[in-house]
Amino acid sequence: MTTSTGTKLGYLRVSTGKQDESLQHEALDKAGVLKRNRYVDHGVSGTKTERPGLDALLDDVQPGDTIVVYKLDRIGRSTAHVAKLIADLTEQGVFIESISDGLNSSTPTGRAMLQMLAIFAEMERSFIAERTIAGLAAAKAQGRTGGRPRVADSKQARTAQTLRDSGESVPEIASTLGVSIATVYRLTKAPSKDS
Repeated sequence: MTTSTGTKLGYLRVSTGKQDESLQHEALDKAGVLKRNRYVDHGVSGTKTERPGLDALLDDVQPGDTIVVYKLDRIGRSTAHVAKLIADLTEQGVFIESISDGLNSSTPTGRAMLQMLAIFAEMERSFIAERTIAGLAAAKAQGRTGGRPRVADSKQARTAQTLRDSGESVPEIASTLGVSIATVYRLTKAPSKDS
């Protein structure tokens, strides 16, 4: 299948409530996307996994339709996410057009560029995995382990319990030890009422 036979559906997203979609709407107007066929996520960061507008679009899109975006970064959280989304849509027979990137999966050049995007996304995932493994190995060689550093040691825990048993308030103990109130609650038990 090399040509789009269905409806053009537009997707627009801005990250903050202060931004507006006017530039994206103008681009979709020029691309021939009808206003009734546009899905918008306003004030939704690209890092969010839940985007109601995009979710609705993905539910409505049919084989032969073309999803039109102003830029590819509008549709995905990362290069890897965009590449996977495009691969899934292409497999369903849905075309992708990115106006400012000049990509259109209904053309051979557009398909080739989108395949390159998928290759770079895979490389990016591999590099991140390699760097993570190397970093963990280097830390282990230096005697460090992963995870959050401990906020309080056992000596602080004993001090916190002693202060709490003597009637000090939890906020005062937290201030004295330089830890959070939640940490004091986690480290100590409430003094028994009979003591």
